[in-house]
Amino acid sequence: MPTRPADRDRWLALGLLLLALALAYAVLVHPWWTVPMLDAEQRIESLQQRELRLRMQVQQAPQVQQRLVELQARQGEDAGFLPESNAELATAALIQRLETVVSMASPGNRSCAITNRSPLQAATREPFTRVTVQVRMRCGNGELASVLHALEGGSPRVFVDNLNVLVQRMYFAPGTGAPRGDGGLEVTFDLYGYLRPAAVEATGAD
Repeated sequence: MPTRPADRDRWLALGLLLLALALAYAVLVHPWWTVPMLDAEQRIESLQQRELRLRMQVQQAPQVQQRLVELQARQGEDAGFLPESNAELATAALIQRLETVVSMASPGNRSCAITNRSPLQAATREPFTRVTVQVRMRCGNGELASVLHALEGGSPRVFVDNLNVLVQRMYFAPGTGAPRGDGGLEVTFDLYGYLRPAAVEATGAD
């Protein structure tokens, strides 16, 4: 049955209407409504994810704080600071440590001996309290290297500064205690370490 002109016109009008609606959506609705709504939805989703991460971080804050306290306590107990509670005790410990190291490098002080050790006044401009002992020694080359390595490589941490080494004409021969004229060193240096801040505060409070 052939299509009547009226039916064909209706279908044509319907097609034109659909085309006009599609063009109107593409030109007016999509860029002015759909795209902003999609962007807003993405921003909302991003904010929700960020809020979730922040909530998780807030929930982990007590554990992080506890870990920080543990690390600070461990740092306080670390070898970076001298364990003594005041400068007098730390000075005595430095001298004892020096004597022990020298005795190990030269048993009986046969080829390395301390001739003088005296405390020095701590510098007041440093952020931590420095405890310093000025040392004078007579040593052989090998013994001096062993002493310095043991001092700076031990625990708690101490440091050697203002090192001066002079070659002397006479030094004590190993195993005999008799002087020899073929070398030896006259050595001076500052041996120092730092008190823990808590120890300094406690000393000041007393």
